[in-house]
Amino acid sequence: MAAQPEVTQRDLRTRSKEIMDAVQRGQAFTVTRDGHQIGELVPLRRRRRFVSRGEFAAMSRTAPDISLDTFRGDQEDVAAQGMDDPYAR
Repeated sequence: MAAQPEVTQRDLRTRSKEIMDAVQRGQAFTVTRDGHQIGELVPLRRRRRFVSRGEFAAMSRTAPDISLDTFRGDQEDVAAQGMDDPYAR
């Protein structure tokens, strides 16, 4: 794995658009101050919005069985507890 390029605090301040554009494209940087590494600037992982049918089927095969009667009973127990008024004193 290649080492992340280092960027000084001053470079980050003066070249922020260029550096942030690189982060948006997937580049990571190690931020330094006075020659010492102080942090990392890394792109966020993108959450996938959809799961393919094949992936869903594979996950479903290994999912634990659910007792529908127990699930429904749990729902009824919660509903029977009622709602607390957050403004009641």
